[in-house]
Amino acid sequence: MAMFSEEQSELAKRVALITGIAGQDGSYLTEFLLAKGYDVHGVVLHGRQSLCHPQARTYSVDLTDGSNLESVLDDVRPDEIYNLAAQSHVKRSFEVPIYTADVTGLGVLRVLEAVRAHQDRSGRHVRFYQASSSEMFGKAVESPQNEQTPFHPRSPYACAKVYGFWQTVNYREAYGLFTCNGILFNHESPRRPASFVTRKITRAATRIKLGLQKKLCLGNLDAARDWGFAGDYVEAMWLMLQQDQADDYVIATTQTHSIRDFLDEVFGYLDLDWNNYVEVDPQLFRPAEVDVLCGDTAKARRVLGWKPRVSFSELARLMTDHDLQLAEQEQRKKTAIG
Repeated sequence: MAMFSEEQSELAKRVALITGIAGQDGSYLTEFLLAKGYDVHGVVLHGRQSLCHPQARTYSVDLTDGSNLESVLDDVRPDEIYNLAAQSHVKRSFEVPIYTADVTGLGVLRVLEAVRAHQDRSGRHVRFYQASSSEMFGKAVESPQNEQTPFHPRSPYACAKVYGFWQTVNYREAYGLFTCNGILFNHESPRRPASFVTRKITRAATRIKLGLQKKLCLGNLDAARDWGFAGDYVEAMWLMLQQDQADDYVIATTQTHSIRDFLDEVFGYLDLDWNNYVEVDPQLFRPAEVDVLCGDTAKARRVLGWKPRVSFSELARLMTDHDLQLAEQEQRKKTAIG
């Protein structure tokens, strides 16, 4: 019989609680932690339990209220908490700014207060990860952006994330909690909702390839982002909570590509010219645009030993392959019906 190492035995005893476990990052993080032997629990909005991994136990919590957070912590007794829950769509944050501030900003404070109260009652120390965002840099004063770059948020979402970032720092400095911010630049995957531009492109391109769609409407094609693979980035989240000292880290690929570049990758992979299918809709532009973001990951590489594995081209093809299968399924159903 194979014997577990002492490290594996210790990891097997760890308990993690993930807010936003039903989302893209939550799903990849769940799989990552389960593979390391964690007991994984998750916080979800009511009705989203079916989207979660079957091995994760879930609890319904609304972060605009958070009244049952302390009881959840007392029940789960987590060693690590990953706060991924948010209203995370930038464009939508202009439409529902108050709700975005409540969930994405004040929601962080509610979780932190629950952690502090739980530690006071139980005497147990919990390590806390906050999902911060490159959107906080907004109209950046320098490029690439690192942990010292000043924030200049350009959306209600980004403003809420800045609030959550500083509350996380404050609870570390004021109460001695082990709290970390991961300033993650854009990270995508086949699990990204279709309302986000990368997935919107791969879904449309594959449907266009099979004759299921004719056009794709987009906003600012010149917006440039540092795009990585979500599956790579959840490892960085975990690494932050394994350090001796709590700190904040930029997580990125250090390479910037425009939406035009992403269109080139996806449509080119499908042997299509996107210029024949893409239309620019001014109504899809943001009220305040963020033109270019690029991350400096020197600190994460040095301290965490982390670096991305999936390249920009590989990411685009991974997403396209996934969505081509969905389009083929859709085509078969349409043929069967017709």
